Amino acid sequence: MAHLVRARGIKGELVAIPLNDRRSRFDELHRVIVKDAEYEVERVWWHQEKLILKFRGVDTMSDAELLTGCEVRVPRSRRVQLEPGEFFESDLIGCEVVERDGGASLGRVVRLADGGSAGLLELENGLLIPFAREICVAIQPEARRIVVDLPEGLKELNQA
Repeated sequence: MAHLVRARGIKGELVAIPLNDRRSRFDELHRVIVKDAEYEVERVWWHQEKLILKFRGVDTMSDAELLTGCEVRVPRSRRVQLEPGEFFESDLIGCEVVERDGGASLGRVVRLADGGSAGLLELENGLLIPFAREICVAIQPEARRIVVDLPEGLKELNQA
């Protein structure tokens, strides 16, 4: 849902970068997962277009600094319903990427990297593939598989 970027003030508040544009979703937060631990959300608000979060039990700047750099997630059971063609980043991680022509495996997705509007699928071997509909022709998270139609020269470009 968000990436915690820094502590704010001395009372355990954190500045976060939202990972989606549904501002209202943050108003409904009650419990989140950070660093594999569940936290109760005491307060959520926006300050100068920045998301501020306060978790119960995180009461000092030092407490908050321990969470800096972490992602804020919600349990799968409380995820919002996505529109067709939308995917959670966590559902893409671990998917095997295969070429449409021939079915050769290119590797598994280790993260979705920033790469413009579409983002980039980063594979375990370092290969970067634009996460665009023209390239990712079949995205099947339930089967842990993404079928791609790579533009000519993309694999070679990544090896340079």
